[in-house]
Amino acid sequence: MDFTRRQFLKLSGAVAATIAVVELGFDDKKARAKSKDFKIAELKPTSTICPYCSVGCGILVYSKDNDVIYSEGDPDHPINEGTLCSKGTTVRQVYTSEKRITKPMYRAPGSNKWKEVDWDWALDKVAQNIKETRDRTFVHKENGVIVNRTDAIAYLGGAALDNEECHLLHKLFRAGLGLTYIEHQARI
Repeated sequence: MDFTRRQFLKLSGAVAATIAVVELGFDDKKARAKSKDFKIAELKPTSTICPYCSVGCGILVYSKDNDVIYSEGDPDHPINEGTLCSKGTTVRQVYTSEKRITKPMYRAPGSNKWKEVDWDWALDKVAQNIKETRDRTFVHKENGVIVNRTDAIAYLGGAALDNEECHLLHKLFRAGLGLTYIEHQARI
């Protein structure tokens, strides 16, 4: 077997480093004890998916007492293998931001102020507005052809939705409500 000088030096260096670590007494128990000082050593990570785009990168979120302490890319995730873009890196701010809205807000027509409302009222209001608009603008026939559509409502899907969710929402809005203007953020 022929060795080049470079291969010989690499192999010699690897052997010397291994012998030094073993013979000089590297103690993994001491190293583990020192790692207790790290801020996330005692925290259990929760894996999640980044909400910003349809790539679906894996994120590990470290929390303690219902407070998010740290987040990082999941090295075991097959899509991003631990890397994150600048938006995914700051995902912790979604939870920790003081400007985060946690309840539905409603601004009445003609008003300049937002007010907090409860979820049941907000969902009922959205359903009521969709039904009223659809009933008012629904077209059954056009030029003698059955079209069953409304052009007064549009739907824009978010990139955090996966393919299955997009498919179901497309069916709901196209067949269920008769929408013609259906778009998705990832195509724009």
